[in-house]
Amino acid sequence: MSVSIDGQRLWASLMAMAEIGPTENGGSCRLALTEEDATGRRLLIEWCEALGCTLRVDRVGNLFLRRPGKCDDLDPVATGSHLDTQPKGGRFDGILGVLAGLEVFRTLHDHDIVTERPLELVVWTNEEGSRFAPAMVASGTYAGEFSVESTLARKDRDGVSFGEALSACGFAGELPVGEPRLDAFFELHIEQGPVLEQEGEAIGVVTGVQGMRWFDVTLRGQSAHAGPTPMRYRHDALAAAARLLDRLQAHAMADDSGATKVTFGCLEIDSPSRNVIPGEVRLSVDLRHVDEGELDALEARYDQELAAATERFGVEAASERIWASPVVDFDAGCIEAVERAARGQGVPYRRMMSGAGHDSVYVSRVAPTAMIFIPCRDGISHNEAEYATPEHCALGAQVLCDALLERANPQGGAQ
Repeated sequence: MSVSIDGQRLWASLMAMAEIGPTENGGSCRLALTEEDATGRRLLIEWCEALGCTLRVDRVGNLFLRRPGKCDDLDPVATGSHLDTQPKGGRFDGILGVLAGLEVFRTLHDHDIVTERPLELVVWTNEEGSRFAPAMVASGTYAGEFSVESTLARKDRDGVSFGEALSACGFAGELPVGEPRLDAFFELHIEQGPVLEQEGEAIGVVTGVQGMRWFDVTLRGQSAHAGPTPMRYRHDALAAAARLLDRLQAHAMADDSGATKVTFGCLEIDSPSRNVIPGEVRLSVDLRHVDEGELDALEARYDQELAAATERFGVEAASERIWASPVVDFDAGCIEAVERAARGQGVPYRRMMSGAGHDSVYVSRVAPTAMIFIPCRDGISHNEAEYATPEHCALGAQVLCDALLERANPQGGAQ
């Protein structure tokens, strides 16, 4: 027996969540552990409790909403994602994965279906990392990558700690971090890239996630007057930064496979003025690759180019690697369950690696994990223009439902 999710109801839920923290151009702004984030969480909890689900919150604010199973002492099969967004983010990144899980719960409730294993809908805290760095810190804490104490002590740009923000918005829970243990975890997400749309494929069966490393860099030179100071006597921190950016960009562009990626998302000049040579510049460097050995080589190239830039422009550099996420391979059994579900829908699909980091990266360290992608328009994400069609959202939720049912009912099918 199979059951069909209600695509219109899923879309209505997505649009209702988008009304919390809307941005001027149709996106969403719900930074982690702000009042907007808390309002979105409370709405989800209200929806789930109406289905008879029970809530537990761990010490870093992760939400676990359980739907009982016939054998409730078994580890649950879980799904979910995150509800926090970028400052000018979209309506689907993370949110789709959470609300598709809600739609699966609603569908099972409508049909009076009780799975053998319990089901768990999870909302991971601060996935984006736009308020508290690094990204995915709460799922990483759940998986043992970060200590609870270090996570609670992380501060945003205003000096507010993670722990203080948790208490202020009412989501400082008591469940020990690392509980509950999960039998498996499935995460539905928009692709955040153009491949599925360009290739005319409806579902991505995600086999893993590329490796990534983040660096904070400070370049210190000498501020000086733009007029009297000859070029050869300058110690221009911004010129050194530009040299680093240009050389690493050229290196990545020379990789015909497209697997090498470098990004410089933050750039700050200390006391900027149009007629002052920048004396100090701070920037972020994001390195990514699908092969761990190649990622090592990319980091070595970054070190070389940074040293060359500082020597060329007579500045000093301080570089700190603040985050490293290795290449991840997802669980073969979970991947195959997703692939069977996609095949059952009779739509074109492909196996693919994820270019972006997700909570599944860390969850995969402690539970069998896989992901499902759907196309997003023009591959745009982390942007107010982010969009996925109602049809693709419904299809992804249906694939998620079928994969969850297969895993939660070892004998197969809805019961």
